[in-house]
Amino acid sequence: MSGHLAFPVPGAATAFPGADHADVTAVVNRYAYALDDRDWDRLDQVFTEHAVARYGHPSRPVIEGRVALVDSIKAMLGGCGHSQHLLATHVVTVDGDTAESTCKARVYHHGAGERAALAPYECFGVYRHQLRRTAAGWRITDLLFHVQHTVGDINVLQPAQA
Repeated sequence: MSGHLAFPVPGAATAFPGADHADVTAVVNRYAYALDDRDWDRLDQVFTEHAVARYGHPSRPVIEGRVALVDSIKAMLGGCGHSQHLLATHVVTVDGDTAESTCKARVYHHGAGERAALAPYECFGVYRHQLRRTAAGWRITDLLFHVQHTVGDINVLQPAQA
């Protein structure tokens, strides 16, 4: 059939030229699910050991290494109530064993405990990822979340209480 489009299943071994694009997008989506599910161990399937990240603005300090990155995420979301990282309009460029991914994000955070009455914190921005193909699949080596607009009270973000 002329003009037929085939969409590979993310993670499946295929010969479709779009398989890498789907696999890269799956890693980015896995990141969002790991954050919302507070599944910190799943981030081992997202980041390389020496990944770096910046949150908020490109000029913010770099967080270096997966362990420090996961600790930083826990400090913001570990004690927060429900969150939802909505990612859309993925644009992926693959060049051999490296890739770049850009997507829009709308992220909602609700307070928990004493902070449940605070106005939910929501931010809008653009995620930019650099990825490398590893023996275990695609992994993020560099992440930037450039926040472009916020509403609500950022104080809903907090580490888990001991």
